[in-house]
Amino acid sequence: MSAPGSRPAAATGSGPAAVPTIGVVVLTQGTRPAELQRGFASLQAQRGVDLDVVVVGNGWKPEALPEGFKALHLAENLGIPAGRNAGVPQVAGEYLFFLDDDAWLPDEDFLLNCVRLFRARPDIGMIQPRIEDPADPDAPQRWIPRLRKGDPRASSNVFSVVEMAIAMRRDVFDATGGWPSTFWYAHEGIEFAWRVWDTGHRTWYAGDLRAGHPVIDPRRHAEFFRLNARNRVWLARRNLPWPFSWAYVGSWTLVQLVRARRQPQQLKPWFAGWLAGWQQDPWGPGERRRKLKWSTVLRMGAAGRWPVV
Repeated sequence: MSAPGSRPAAATGSGPAAVPTIGVVVLTQGTRPAELQRGFASLQAQRGVDLDVVVVGNGWKPEALPEGFKALHLAENLGIPAGRNAGVPQVAGEYLFFLDDDAWLPDEDFLLNCVRLFRARPDIGMIQPRIEDPADPDAPQRWIPRLRKGDPRASSNVFSVVEMAIAMRRDVFDATGGWPSTFWYAHEGIEFAWRVWDTGHRTWYAGDLRAGHPVIDPRRHAEFFRLNARNRVWLARRNLPWPFSWAYVGSWTLVQLVRARRQPQQLKPWFAGWLAGWQQDPWGPGERRRKLKWSTVLRMGAAGRWPVV
């Protein structure tokens, strides 16, 4: 499927002059039909790129898709990371783009600019753009995935991503082993960013590129706190060598205790998840059981963030 106007008749072959090919995975449960159609329209409007789009129905059979969009029906909801992974083999392209069903691309040259950045900076393996909600100009600080938030338009290395709209090189995705399928929800963007660093590439926050997403408070459900804690422990167990693994869990336990001073009811589900993180197997069937290389930990620290907090 080609974005309108994206493929000149003479554009064939490979190399810098060829039209970039991008496999797009849209994940949905079919519960946001209006927002989903908005995202579809924003993909169709992309110019200068050739898109191969699959809509993954996580426990939902995709319907009312634009012409050329493929459907993948997962009979049951596998969770967000596993749902994204399931879509990747269904699409072709030198690059990949993951779009949530309530996100969209306000700019018609967004994907082309991602490709330009990848080609100009071969060391960048994954890009998270600036996230905006036109209906709420005060975007959450959590959408800027760095400790010192600063100007949301400033670009930088990052060591986590918010997963609403993510572009990456396909070969880097293959080298990471994909999204951590067991996580279901919460913190998969941290492990995935770390794994990109582990391939020898960088994870990049592109403050000059933007995607749209409504402001939603994820803390409205107790399940958020349970999975938040369980996956923090799993991040350490799956990825970090000792003593970084203990330091990471310990620091985030202290952070949660401080955060919950005004809302102590958060602690019951949080500590239930924390305990589950130690009791349950963090690995899924067929996943590569490997920790980050020591050289990666050192690179991350030298680039601005040790995996301790």
